[in-house]
Amino acid sequence: MTDALLTGSLAPESTAHGRQVAPAETVRVLHVINGEHYSGAERVQDLLAEHLPRRGYEVTFASVKPGRFAAARKYRAARLYESPMRGRLDFGCGRKLAQLVRDERLALVHAHTPRSLMVGGKAAQLARVPLVYHVHSPAGRDSTRTFQNMANVWLERRTGHRAARLIAVSPSVRRYMIEQGFLASHVVCVPNGVAAIAAQPRTQAPAAWTLGMIALFRPRKGVEVLLEAVAEVRKRRPALRLRLVGPFETPAYEAEIRLLANRLGLAGQIDWTGFVSDVTAELAKIDVLALPSLFGEGLPIVVLEAMAAGVPVIASDVEGTPEAVRHGQDGLLVKPGLPGALAEAVSGLVGGQWDYAALSRGAQQRHAELFSAEIMAGRVADVYDQVLGRQPY
Repeated sequence: MTDALLTGSLAPESTAHGRQVAPAETVRVLHVINGEHYSGAERVQDLLAEHLPRRGYEVTFASVKPGRFAAARKYRAARLYESPMRGRLDFGCGRKLAQLVRDERLALVHAHTPRSLMVGGKAAQLARVPLVYHVHSPAGRDSTRTFQNMANVWLERRTGHRAARLIAVSPSVRRYMIEQGFLASHVVCVPNGVAAIAAQPRTQAPAAWTLGMIALFRPRKGVEVLLEAVAEVRKRRPALRLRLVGPFETPAYEAEIRLLANRLGLAGQIDWTGFVSDVTAELAKIDVLALPSLFGEGLPIVVLEAMAAGVPVIASDVEGTPEAVRHGQDGLLVKPGLPGALAEAVSGLVGGQWDYAALSRGAQQRHAELFSAEIMAGRVADVYDQVLGRQPY
């Protein structure tokens, strides 16, 4: 299949920097993604495309729900095909992707969401290549929409057992998948990783504090808890500001959160940025990162990015987060859903009960040792090597 013949629903995105020329030893793999957003999981996909070539694997993307990923991704050398699904059960998309696998001689299909698993699994089956499934969060606890969670669990169970390997982003996600009936021998833990950030650790606490939250804002992220906690802290420390970085999942939810901010008297104390592509620049503008998730985290990329930048984290003690943040060493952990507990942690840090500089140093060191993008990509490549019976590159 030549570029000239790729039209309509399966057309390659042109890139400003051209396509990377791969060495003869390189094996080409297809990553099937949603593509609608550019948040934590999408940044993982982007980083894998950048770092896997060093281990002999070249990534091609296929987006089944095209959106922000195409414009926001950093690594432009990977080819991106858009093959939008007409609906959640559009099996025809899988047949199109199977043709792409055959024509482009792709050796493996790597799916990243329940939706992409369904069509990616079909493509792998028809093209007779191995399937790998990347589990970024527990499907049964991914949102506040019960029916959607049930549908995603069903999709995972229906197709996930075809996968040669499942990649879980944290030990807690691995345990969850085993509890769902997947063979322990097939579920491999590859912790998320992010690129190093050229930033010195914070050496002293700021005179005026800015608390930041970076997310795709949706109900399970707990921004309501954060607003109530900040309102409480500001009774004693009125100079505290809040910076909310990222888009909202729906306009209705954004209106609800802005109404709550007004009701709490915070409207003039919040900087709302909307979607940004440069997370590093945003981290430089805040003194501490808050992630008050209620549930459903795998291993949050934004937490790892904050650690890489030496920004202390205050996060909910849910699922994968405590596997990155050690309470009192790299950041602070609080019980989820409790504004009072979050307010107490923020007040403690702002009031000097915790060594701000030590938390910053600890976070940056822990990232370098365990959560770099190179380590993550190397472990994914190890999975590919095992599945394909290939000697390490």
